[in-house]
Amino acid sequence: MMLLLFFAALWAGAQNALAGGGTFLTLPALMLSGLDARTANIVSTLGMFPGQVASGWAALPLAGGAGPLTLRALVVVSLLGGAVGGLLLLWTPSDFFEALVPWLVLFATAVFAWGSFFRRATAAAVLGPMPAGVTQFAIAVYGGYFGGGIGFLMLAALTLAGVAVRTAGATKNLLAAVMNASAVVIFLAFAWGELPWARVAVTAAGAVAGGLAGSWALYRVNERALRIVVVAIGLALTVGLFVRQGM
Repeated sequence: MMLLLFFAALWAGAQNALAGGGTFLTLPALMLSGLDARTANIVSTLGMFPGQVASGWAALPLAGGAGPLTLRALVVVSLLGGAVGGLLLLWTPSDFFEALVPWLVLFATAVFAWGSFFRRATAAAVLGPMPAGVTQFAIAVYGGYFGGGIGFLMLAALTLAGVAVRTAGATKNLLAAVMNASAVVIFLAFAWGELPWARVAVTAAGAVAGGLAGSWALYRVNERALRIVVVAIGLALTVGLFVRQGM
């Protein structure tokens, strides 16, 4: 089972580097390993975090703010939102979160599909600094709580705020690492004793290796085909989770 988890995290790390959607792989793999949905989500966040830090660090030179809203302000908003989301997850009963997971995966899949195939980038600023800040805070809360699809939510919000696509891509990588850093600190502070550290370590090892492989393959893989696979995985996982709950 640990070998299966490693390869799921390996694929997820590469997928995140190439297109995103790694949560669609690590979450079910961790649940299959015997964890409840809430604990699996926490372990997935912890395990995928090292790869996000590497991506965020690499993106730092290209990252920027959204008009008058500086990058530092976006970082602060993301830290606060990620912490709120992490606390909400810890306060959510396991059985309630288990019932919520299919809907979260369905939402994340829809966001990913929209961002991959239907979203049109725009250079016109539609969101002002205040709406952009509030939107980023809401995304960060969702990211700390679950996280699936946050990349495309941020891309949409940043481009609507007038940020160039290349800068928006780098900025969302940095902010994803920032918001998950808050959630990771919260999880370590309040859930240390209940965490299955062997699974965290295996997930982290697979994610780092996959992230490195994904970075190498970035210009060698058909990205559209990969995005189609991600959406297919999300839909299959959604159906499987609903069937599992008898819905």
